[in-house]
Amino acid sequence: MKATIYDVAREAGVSIAAVSQVINGKGKISEERRAAIVSVMEKLNYKPSVIAAALTGKKTYTLGLLVPDISNPFFAEIARAVEDQGSLHGYSIVICSTDNRDERGENYLSLLEQKSVDGIIIGTGMGGKDMLEKLLAKSVPIAAIAREMSGYDVETVVINDYEGGRLAARHLIELGHTRMAVLAESAKIPSSQERIRGFRDELAAAGLELPPEAVRASERDLVKDGKRNAAALLDSAERPTALFCCNDLLAIGALQGAKELGLRVPEDVSVVGFDNTILASVTDPALTTIAQPTDKLGQLAVDLILGKYEAEPPKQTGASKQRIVLEPALIVRQSTSQPAGRSN
Repeated sequence: MKATIYDVAREAGVSIAAVSQVINGKGKISEERRAAIVSVMEKLNYKPSVIAAALTGKKTYTLGLLVPDISNPFFAEIARAVEDQGSLHGYSIVICSTDNRDERGENYLSLLEQKSVDGIIIGTGMGGKDMLEKLLAKSVPIAAIAREMSGYDVETVVINDYEGGRLAARHLIELGHTRMAVLAESAKIPSSQERIRGFRDELAAAGLELPPEAVRASERDLVKDGKRNAAALLDSAERPTALFCCNDLLAIGALQGAKELGLRVPEDVSVVGFDNTILASVTDPALTTIAQPTDKLGQLAVDLILGKYEAEPPKQTGASKQRIVLEPALIVRQSTSQPAGRSN
């Protein structure tokens, strides 16, 4: 049978209260006695009940993480970073993949509330807000990661998506490209909107235009949609000489679409991704991309939600939470070059 706190107390020859104090790190117990009680707990393989802790209002040492798609390498890397940082502080992570569906997000929030997690990190869109508002009203710590949650005073750590779009455009302009197009995620995703806005503004500053028809949005199967949209853009008389893709999965689809049309990358068309996931370095050719510091995003999200991050008070008027914006970086690999016919 599973060992109980009573078994530990009996084996160690102490009171139940003494065992409870050791578990919760409280009370005036000598180090020698504390070590003896811990030794008995290990011997009996005793693990305090998370449910019992929740019922008594104590910490459960668990955090929830909501992401849109754990199969996307970017969110897998985010999850790993959150798990690693949580582990440093003694926390376990419950990972929930919403598939960008509002009802799934609501259901997962309800589940995490039932489990009495000590905080929730949200990296996915939340269309239905009832459960979120309920958790905030109960003062459950919530942090947004890699995505803004406008209208909610929550801890936030994001990348400067606008600057990332500008970096991509500037790189292509400096190579000599004048005819470009964009493969985007769903138009509902704020990060994608900001990347396109930055890309468009940088083109405008150089006297170039990004017409509406040069932007193609994708929904769920990003590689498949990226391939289809890239092929549609490239199979035309006025085909672009460069594609900016709002994440690396779309860029992989673009590489496939170009190959099916018999186009060479980068000789016939340059491709820039966004995220710098592990896939970016193993594609053929290796992918030029905008890097997001996934390790830093995950670390900061955990530290923010646990109150471990020390910084100046928030500068936003009326805000009580921190908002951290990290800067992206351009990683140049083999998928971009000067357009055909141009030389130095």
